[in-house]
Amino acid sequence: MGTFKIEGGHQLKGSIRPQGAKNEALQILCAVLLTPERITIHNIPDIVDVNKLISLLKKLGVKVEKISHGTYAFQADTVNLKYLESPEFKEDGKGLRGSIMIVGPLLARFGKGYIPKPGGDKIGRRRLDTHFEGLIKLGATFKYSKEDQFYGVEANTLKGTYMLLEEASVTGTANIVMAAVLAEGQTTIYNAACEPYLQQLCKMLNRMGAKISGVGSNMLVIDGVESLGGTEHTMLPDMIEIGSWIGLAAMTKSELTITNVSWNDLGVIPNVFRKLGITVERQGDNIYIPAHTNGYEIQNYIDGSILTISDAPWPGFTPDLLSIILVVATQARGSVLVHQKMFESRLFFVDKLIDMGAKIILCDPHRATVIGHDFKSTLKATTMTSPDIRAGVSLLIAALSAKGTSTIMNIEQIDRGYENIDERLRAIGAHIERFE
Repeated sequence: MGTFKIEGGHQLKGSIRPQGAKNEALQILCAVLLTPERITIHNIPDIVDVNKLISLLKKLGVKVEKISHGTYAFQADTVNLKYLESPEFKEDGKGLRGSIMIVGPLLARFGKGYIPKPGGDKIGRRRLDTHFEGLIKLGATFKYSKEDQFYGVEANTLKGTYMLLEEASVTGTANIVMAAVLAEGQTTIYNAACEPYLQQLCKMLNRMGAKISGVGSNMLVIDGVESLGGTEHTMLPDMIEIGSWIGLAAMTKSELTITNVSWNDLGVIPNVFRKLGITVERQGDNIYIPAHTNGYEIQNYIDGSILTISDAPWPGFTPDLLSIILVVATQARGSVLVHQKMFESRLFFVDKLIDMGAKIILCDPHRATVIGHDFKSTLKATTMTSPDIRAGVSLLIAALSAKGTSTIMNIEQIDRGYENIDERLRAIGAHIERFE
């Protein structure tokens, strides 16, 4: 189990460029299964979860060519469907939640798709009903083996239909869209997710020959086509990493420039950090964060009541950044209520921050009140274990601002979502070492 040792209390300085978006990559890579033609993808992050999915595609028979760092070509002209029923696949698929999105493309092109119950972060229940209910409405037959928790869908022909999704699931919408593009007739998906990464998938599919309208809205209309062709695609920068670096700059009172952020795809993220009193300046397509030498002050609502920051489907605030918000608030002037609506276990890492001296009241599994220190009392170094990707990076930010040397174990969780994070942080002045 890998470990980070972090000597906190140092100001950082310089610029940092965000990696390609992890959550987009997992969708885009699954979409290569929809065509036998070559697809070239740029800005793929070199992280554990993405590399696991690329490995799974190779075992499925997809030809994978690494052209340069972050750029790969894929060609799924000979797909090994027997692998889907092998013990090896049942083991490989369990280790990555994003593997669920191979089901839609495989069903659409080959008439069947299988997946073991996927793993991922231990952040609470993450149901798969939206995925399979949508595929069933397109005409698929659902199969489930309770004994080995193995899911499957099969269909001779998929037929377009109208559906109203119970939840605006990003991965669920992606799976249904990838199946519907090759279905007969027209499919309408209402209450569809409309995150930028889902928009990117739809734009890529349209370049491949799909007919998807309503991209960017919560109603997608898809006219099925007989086949799709190859294309070239460049992924967006990772908005979660961008938010992480904003929080890091504020907590360490550092002057940082985050480059090539694709401002128009950040939604409310800059403004939510501004509500915590953080200066977020737009400089072209970069974000500039000045050194907050005098700290930062949380805004109250106009009636004077305490600010609440909560997650919501796009264009609301992404749940993946709430743990960063919570950590950053520990050194603000004022108080804030953080409300994590989507996952009931995601706030359980706050006990580690409390051990570091943070003033946090965990009201229930979904809500925490943070009373900021205003830097009058620094967080104290400690030894802790990363429970998941986002909490792990939040604890890393806390450690970089804390007094003394902290140890974070189970950093494999962080590596699942952040590319060479220790090297990139050292380049801007962080005192961080990796031990295997």
